[in-house]
Amino acid sequence: MKYLEGIAEFCAVAEVGNFTGAANKLDTSVAQVSRKVVSLEKQLGVKLLQRTTRSVSLTEAGSLYFQQTLPALKALEDAQLSVSALQDSPQGLIKLTAPVAFGEAFIAPLLNTFMQKYSGISVQCTFSNEKLDIVELGLDLAIRIGKLEDSTLVAKKLATRHLYVCGSKQYLQEQGEPESLEDLKHQSLLVGSKPNWRFSVNNKIQTIPVQGRVRYNSGNALCNAAIAGLGLTQLPGFYVREALSTGELVEVLPQFKDKQEAIWAVFPSNRNVAPKIRLLVDFLAQHIVSDS
Repeated sequence: MKYLEGIAEFCAVAEVGNFTGAANKLDTSVAQVSRKVVSLEKQLGVKLLQRTTRSVSLTEAGSLYFQQTLPALKALEDAQLSVSALQDSPQGLIKLTAPVAFGEAFIAPLLNTFMQKYSGISVQCTFSNEKLDIVELGLDLAIRIGKLEDSTLVAKKLATRHLYVCGSKQYLQEQGEPESLEDLKHQSLLVGSKPNWRFSVNNKIQTIPVQGRVRYNSGNALCNAAIAGLGLTQLPGFYVREALSTGELVEVLPQFKDKQEAIWAVFPSNRNVAPKIRLLVDFLAQHIVSDS
């Protein structure tokens, strides 16, 4: 079936828009993708892609060929997924990304448990606080937190987490405990990577801009600064829960606590969701505890 060679590589380039992204998606090399596409063009006797040093675009023939071959390729993928689903145990590699601190604290341990349960699964996880392009990088899914940007990605809500405003007993004794959001203007605030803090006021989300002489892009660093008495911080529960339980930190303004920040699994909408991916997403949804 030599006429099928190169179709998957060509469709991947057409979908992603470049050879590097196609190679990542197919878990192969750029050179291999290029060779397959060139071979397909020779076999068809037409030029499918217009290549420049900066971009790749479809020719008229390429656009027509892509429109007609993509449904057939998807049908073949569906058939393969259907057969794979008959296996007693899921198989294969899952590639994903997750935020650094949250990923290390929660996602990595769950991935380890998942792989213990399903020995045929292997995992490649990139921890990054940047919103990586999962289509460009050929990733199966991403774990993201908070409000999602409009995109073609499909999202499944895994859990919610709470945001706590807290400070040390020493700081609160010296500066006084705020009783309203307006009182925050007179407090020393420890600022993270986001310029606003989120609160729930009358069941509606309200954000206020924050400034301070301490600014860290690390939740652990902000927690340590708060324990040291440098000011108030707003952090998810997993950063401060232990310090709250030991009394090193004290929660303030609990009546305005934002309890709706969501944890999501997102994946490309133009890609069939393999049983192994659905299985992992369901596993994470079952085991990630809300208020993480």
